[in-house]
Amino acid sequence: MMTRIRRSFHTTEGLKKAGRVFGHEYLPYSQPYCICLRESMMSSSYNQWNTGVNATTLKCSRSQLSAGSEMPANNNELEKKLWDAADELRANSKLKSSEYSMPVLGLVFLKWTDFKFAHAERELEEEAKKSSSSRRREISKVDYHARGVIYVPDKARYSYLMVLPESTDIGRAMNDAMELIEAENEDLMGVLPKTYQNFESRVLLSLLRTFNSIPMDIEGDAFGRTYEYFLGKFAMAEGQKGGEFFTPTSIVRLIVEILEPFHGRIYDPACGSGGMFVQSARFVKEHQRNPSEEISIYGQERVSETVKLCKMNLAVHGLAGDIREGNTYYEDIHVSRGRFDFVMANPPFNVDRVDKDRIKDDPRFPFGLPKVDNANYLWIQVFMSALNDGGRAGFVMANSAADAQYSELEVRQGMIKSGVVDAVILLGPKLFYTVALPCSLWFFDRKKQTTKRKGSILFIDARGIYVDVDRRHRELTEDQIDFIADIVRLYRGDRAKLGKEKMEKCIDLGEFGNHSVGDLFPDCVFKDVTGLCKAVDLTDIKKSSLNPGRYVGVQAENVDSEDFRERMSSLFEECMVLKQNAIRLQGIIERIVSELMGLSSQ
Repeated sequence: MMTRIRRSFHTTEGLKKAGRVFGHEYLPYSQPYCICLRESMMSSSYNQWNTGVNATTLKCSRSQLSAGSEMPANNNELEKKLWDAADELRANSKLKSSEYSMPVLGLVFLKWTDFKFAHAERELEEEAKKSSSSRRREISKVDYHARGVIYVPDKARYSYLMVLPESTDIGRAMNDAMELIEAENEDLMGVLPKTYQNFESRVLLSLLRTFNSIPMDIEGDAFGRTYEYFLGKFAMAEGQKGGEFFTPTSIVRLIVEILEPFHGRIYDPACGSGGMFVQSARFVKEHQRNPSEEISIYGQERVSETVKLCKMNLAVHGLAGDIREGNTYYEDIHVSRGRFDFVMANPPFNVDRVDKDRIKDDPRFPFGLPKVDNANYLWIQVFMSALNDGGRAGFVMANSAADAQYSELEVRQGMIKSGVVDAVILLGPKLFYTVALPCSLWFFDRKKQTTKRKGSILFIDARGIYVDVDRRHRELTEDQIDFIADIVRLYRGDRAKLGKEKMEKCIDLGEFGNHSVGDLFPDCVFKDVTGLCKAVDLTDIKKSSLNPGRYVGVQAENVDSEDFRERMSSLFEECMVLKQNAIRLQGIIERIVSELMGLSSQ
């Protein structure tokens, strides 16, 4: 009998003392005017439905499901509270989401720089007091830059802006603050937003107070998470345009978990707001390493405003990178061929009108230029050619590319024969902001030819693995991401990361049911699982198709006869109602047409 499991997950942030607010202890202007954090207790929850498998095949009990760890990251209470406050202010202003996003993200950036600057200021002053030198040297911006901290002049301090009276031109003061920071920090020149004059002073002051409520003792990378959360919300609000600069975090994390960028050069030739870099750094940090020492970041982006978003995003995560503005089709700014250890990207799909005469001699396209007016296989070759001898690539791609014919088929055949294609994962609909249709993740591995899997490609059908965010959007939970990545690890023969606890942990896999890794892969050994995954020999690749649906098959669904009769009866009744409605509507249409014809003949 099919089962449905419904669960609600709840997290509650404890009450915060009003005095424990950013800037209260150490910002020079803040003591008399500190805006105290309002005491609040909010709960965030979501409900998710799961259509399970037959009870006899469900080997893990409901009690084993670790609900807390599966809660999507975007339900973080602080981030939601800040967003709700900022969005309410936008609703009461005259600004569109696209006009509001960059300045608001600039405020998150400003708060972060002020926070880091104040910490460095205290440390430098304490060191100066302890100095044995009789002549104390004045602290300068050089000292801050030596610590990797952005220098913030007095009139750009968050606490200074907080105390400005509403009668002041707050927009002008904000623009001046951004210009002052750029003037003192060469790397930020031309990056920060300066359109605050479009805001009413009361709205700006309210926003300043909203972000001032971020508590000083919050765990983790509060500013980075907040910036990332706001990016996602703005992208969702802007729809198609939003998808051009933001890839949903759960998709990025899946790519990163499979690529495992522990060390080396990372390249994204369609970097958007830099999510691939941020998640790569987070991956390194989660494995007890310092991202600044382990990875180097290189990005290219066509849109100037998006380059600025990316640079601010890196900054609030404590990262630095070489991010350049340029059109990747025609400009290889980073001289990428054979240079990078990791390539990851979410390129625009099905772009037309690329001038192929300008790139006909470009060495980045070793399998030639497709004759069709579609840039998908230009992007794919850009990713592949940028890899060094041991490099790995992971990227998002339109499903249509997996079965594209004619000249695109010839390019795909060349890639398959080269042995670089490692895995293809089919994802379900509604995971991206730009398209509601399913998409795929492709993975390349230059080292594959030296391994046992050199003659095969892994296909995973993950269309049924997801949780609903709202009616139009879905995402992957952390446990679902780990589960899919673990399938790839088992396929690679990398069993070291799968301990006993991980093998036995039962996970909600959406439409695929509730399973542990050990449930589906006994003895921690990869095997084909119908409806989920299959390793296919290159000789069995049908018509050079890289569509997982051709190979993985369909999971058998056990439904007893009584349930079948109920469903068929319900469907038949629904069909009869629809048929009756169709007859009724046909009569109405005929009557209206007759009336119209009668009028026209008069």
